[in-house]
Amino acid sequence: MAMFCSQAGARPRTWEASPPEHKKWVEVFKACDEDNKGYLSREDFKVAVVMLFGYKPSKIEADSVMSSVDPNTSGIRLKEFLDIVRKKKEAQLYRNEVRHIFTAFDRHYRGYLTLEDFKKAFKQVAPKLSERIILEVFR
Repeated sequence: MAMFCSQAGARPRTWEASPPEHKKWVEVFKACDEDNKGYLSREDFKVAVVMLFGYKPSKIEADSVMSSVDPNTSGIRLKEFLDIVRKKKEAQLYRNEVRHIFTAFDRHYRGYLTLEDFKKAFKQVAPKLSERIILEVFR
């Protein structure tokens, strides 16, 4: 638990894909780029997200992504796609880390933390932290 708690308040670090993962993303892009247009349309992007993350993006997510691409192109080019996927993967890893930390603190598996749970957890990972600071963090 200590290795996770030391970074609990930290923002996610920039994460880079391993070469095999990067290769997979490129392969998914190519598989979804029907007719080898050099870009992914809105529908192509949705299929790619399903292939990589296992869910269909909402209309809001698709709109957000499509509005962020270069208006002079007809869709998402490979470089943009790789950046979008990297950011999604980074966010996914960060959420998983936060969930892992929360689960370590939630010893009674209730889905929430009481002040007592919080105090006990902080006594283990930061025993010299004052109660005032622990209360502020809890609030």
